[in-house]
Amino acid sequence: MTTPKPRVAIYPGSFDPLTSGHVDIIERGSRIFDQIIVSILSNVEKTPLFSEKERIEIIRDVFKGRGNVQVETFHGLLVDYAQQKQASVIVRGLRAVSDFEYEFQMALMNRHLAPGIETVFMMPAEQYTYISSRLIKEVFMLGGEITGLVPPLVEQKLRAKQKAKKK
Repeated sequence: MTTPKPRVAIYPGSFDPLTSGHVDIIERGSRIFDQIIVSILSNVEKTPLFSEKERIEIIRDVFKGRGNVQVETFHGLLVDYAQQKQASVIVRGLRAVSDFEYEFQMALMNRHLAPGIETVFMMPAEQYTYISSRLIKEVFMLGGEITGLVPPLVEQKLRAKQKAKKK
């Protein structure tokens, strides 16, 4: 009798910053898959609020104690990275119908490039469907309240960055 191959999933994104919607999907994904790798896309064309190192530390801290949640960075084609990690699934979050067309197109391209890798769409809990990292940054920078929309650690780090900027 052979041991079944572990079900490894990749959850890619910028996670700049990590939101409560991301946390919801990672937690639920960690119950479905044997391992979920939160994969931070290394994009030199974007200027992130948090460095890759900071985002890795934040996500690791938030999921401390969850042995099947890993955090890494990657660059290049997602399916190449997924194959390298022996992942059979790519997890993508869908917040609204407006996300679907782009995500559907990407899923079909990924299937074309790597037919053995499935894309699983997950919707965050209802209270997080309108949250995006971009919106969180915008609201925060304009002085809006983000408590509950991001993990407490992320809010602390945002406030520390804001304080350092004012000095």
